[in-house]
Amino acid sequence: MPTASTPIWADQLAPSLDDFARLAEQAFADLPEEFRAAAGEVVFRIDDFADDETLASFGIEDPFELSGLYHGVDIGRRDSMGPAIEPSRIFLYRRPILDEWCERGDVGLAEIITHVLIHEIGHHFGLDDDQIHAIEDAAD
Repeated sequence: MPTASTPIWADQLAPSLDDFARLAEQAFADLPEEFRAAAGEVVFRIDDFADDETLASFGIEDPFELSGLYHGVDIGRRDSMGPAIEPSRIFLYRRPILDEWCERGDVGLAEIITHVLIHEIGHHFGLDDDQIHAIEDAAD
């Protein structure tokens, strides 16, 4: 049990991949119904880091620089007469998200996970980073 001089988190473990999956599922469930319905059948995957091939494809050397990734054909480019080639996937990378959470220190972990999740869903909707950032800036 922590004492007055011991931080309350001193005996806590870092959230696991399963913990992150639960937080991402809850973040998605908390989104407005219209947003969830528009997102459709997106598959979420939680990994510690992006794999080397993914990092290389973006020219990223430091795996802590990528906290999330959308992989698939965005809904604006799909053939309206047929299904997507493969399911759309959103990757959340645990270690970079934990690193950002620790560095910031001013928001909860669930808030950062929600932010990354919504950002990647924006890519699923066909938005690029500049468009997503403009929307985020307008909301602040």
